[in-house]
Amino acid sequence: MQKFNKHIIQPGETVKSIANLYGLSEESLKFFHNNHCKVEDSILINFTQQKELFLPRTAVVDKNKLVKFGHGNRLIFQPENSLLKYGTIITIENNKHKNEIKYDVSVRWIKYESGFHFFEIDRTSNLFLNEEEVNEIADLLAYKTSKVLYPMQISVDQKGQFNNIENADIFKERWNDVKDEVYKEFEGDIVDEYCRKIEAVLDEPNSLFIFIKNDYFIRTLFFGIYQKFNQNYQTEMTKTFPVINNAVEPNYKIEVEIDPLKDDYDLINIVGNGKLHDERRRYDFINGAPFSLIIEDNPVMNDDGNFRLQYYLNGKTQLPESLYLECDINTEKRKKISVVIAVMTESI
Repeated sequence: MQKFNKHIIQPGETVKSIANLYGLSEESLKFFHNNHCKVEDSILINFTQQKELFLPRTAVVDKNKLVKFGHGNRLIFQPENSLLKYGTIITIENNKHKNEIKYDVSVRWIKYESGFHFFEIDRTSNLFLNEEEVNEIADLLAYKTSKVLYPMQISVDQKGQFNNIENADIFKERWNDVKDEVYKEFEGDIVDEYCRKIEAVLDEPNSLFIFIKNDYFIRTLFFGIYQKFNQNYQTEMTKTFPVINNAVEPNYKIEVEIDPLKDDYDLINIVGNGKLHDERRRYDFINGAPFSLIIEDNPVMNDDGNFRLQYYLNGKTQLPESLYLECDINTEKRKKISVVIAVMTESI
């Protein structure tokens, strides 16, 4: 990510005039430039042969180009009154086997209460698997029965991270109607077994929470990116992600950086790169262990997994416009989850 801006020096300009233009002191301007330029381009008192000047990334004439931060250099999360529609593509790779799922989702802000923002999530399209509308009975059952969850209400904290389901009680009320629709189209042991599994999830709040918590769309959109950044606009995050089926999700350590300057499309750019950071070894994950089976005082962390994110936020609302998240882990085979989310229309 770019660390500086450049100013092309025009005839008649001085260190003082340029410093005044960008709201800097002459000394701070020279100090920054001299730390980034070639030795022969250093400035002692005023310009000699220099043709361009290195400036701090936040030194701009148009202050509207600067990203808005709150206290402590925290990126501000203000989703009030938002209503957006997102297109979603989820790619699941197990070694050489690959599936791509597509669907559309609407996200509507409802209220702010007790430190949490409440949203209504609704799927607004059919489900497509590998570019085709789902037609296999297992896929159709998964799609049809999942309708019991929507519209779904969730709470999100002030960092923009998913917290909880807030309308779980209504799922049971919907189930009878959804179940009737399923049995109008399908019959047989497979259907009976699938419906029993859904009912078991609906009857157990913890199972339901885990089921929703594993939703890749929700976890990517509400990843918790509204963090405090240091003076270099960087932060370190320790995050989990449901890349594999385990009661305790794999842990990743991620270095995240935000550009304090909006790009030419008035978007806020955030990038992150990280590695698996978990005490559990490969065989622990293969066996579904929630913790390391070997207790050590100074364990060597398993880093055989990668994490990458690229987020673009609207420059005015600071809400997500386009997101990419990629997470992988190596167990018996390497498994990778890739999630792409993009605004389809400005509002709906």
